[in-house]
Amino acid sequence: MDTDRPALAIDIGGTKLAAGVIEPNGRLIAWEQTPTRRDLDSEQLWRTLDGLISRALEGAKVSRPQSLAGVGCGCGGPMEWPSGLVSPLNIPAWRAFPLRGRLEDRFPGIDVRVHNDAIAMAAGEHWRGAGRGTSNMLGMVVSTGVGGGLILEGRLIEGTSGNAGHIGHVVIYPDDGPPCVCGGVGCLEAIARGPALVEWAQAEGWRPGQASATAKDLAADGAAGHPVGLAAMRRAGKALGIAIASAMYLCDLEVVSVGGGLSQAGALLFDPLEEALRAHTRMEFTKQVRVVPAELGQSAGLVGAAALIFAADRYWSGG
Repeated sequence: MDTDRPALAIDIGGTKLAAGVIEPNGRLIAWEQTPTRRDLDSEQLWRTLDGLISRALEGAKVSRPQSLAGVGCGCGGPMEWPSGLVSPLNIPAWRAFPLRGRLEDRFPGIDVRVHNDAIAMAAGEHWRGAGRGTSNMLGMVVSTGVGGGLILEGRLIEGTSGNAGHIGHVVIYPDDGPPCVCGGVGCLEAIARGPALVEWAQAEGWRPGQASATAKDLAADGAAGHPVGLAAMRRAGKALGIAIASAMYLCDLEVVSVGGGLSQAGALLFDPLEEALRAHTRMEFTKQVRVVPAELGQSAGLVGAAALIFAADRYWSGG
C-alpha cells in the first residue's frame, strides 16, 4: 500500500487485549493493553476493547479516523473468515461475535481486516521479524492458547476457512493425552498452553490450590531450579518439538518463530523443544529449519495486524 498514513492494529488473545498505531514501515508509534477479563459478557468485552482503541489513538495523536490507512486485527480463533465472526476458544464471552462488523461500524469508510491472532503474528514476523527474507515459515503463539500461521512461497496460506496453520490442534498424544478445549484429546494446546501447564504442575505438587498461579510463575520457579517447574517446561518443549517436526515434513520450512508469553521462558522451553525436534527430524531436508523466539517479541501480533493493511498483497486476500 502506497501511503504515509499509519494503521490501527489490534491484538485480541486470551491473556490480553492490545491496540496500537503503526507506521507503514512497521514502527509502533503508541500502544495500550489490558488483561482479557473472563468475567465480562460479550458487550462489556467489546466496550473494553473500544476504550482501549480510543486510548491508543489518543496516545498517537490520531484524532480523525480518516487519518488512518486502515484497521488490522488479529483475534484468537477459530473464526469465520473473512467475515470476521469470531469464536475464540479461550474467550468464552464471544461466540460468533461480529468483530469485523463492529470495527467497520466504529471506523466507517476505512478498510478493516480481521484474521486469526497467530496468523497475524506470523505475518508480522515474516514482514518485519525473524522470517524477513525467507519464503517458508511458521509463526506460533504459545500463551493462553497455542496457534499458528503459515507462510509458503512468500505468501500467507489461509486454507478453505481461513484457519490454516492452526498447529495448536495437531494431535501429539492421541491415546493418553489430556482433553483439549476444542473437544479433542492430546492436542498440542492441551499440553503446552499456559493454563494447562499450571494445572499439570499443581497436580504434581507445585503451589497446590493457589488459584492465582500462572505459567510465568511456573517458568520463574523452573529457572530457580524447582523440579516441577523444570519438568513442566520440558513437557511443553517436547510437545512443541514433536508438532514442529510434523510441520517440517509437511511444509519444508526455513524458520519457525515462536512468540507468546510462554516463549519468554527461554532455554527452559527451547532446549527440550530442540531436543525433541531433532529426534523426530531425521530426513536431510528437515534438518535445515531454525526455531527461534519471535524477533518482535510481544509486539509481533500488533505488527502483523498492521501487515494485513500495509502488505496485503502477501498477507490478505479476504476482500
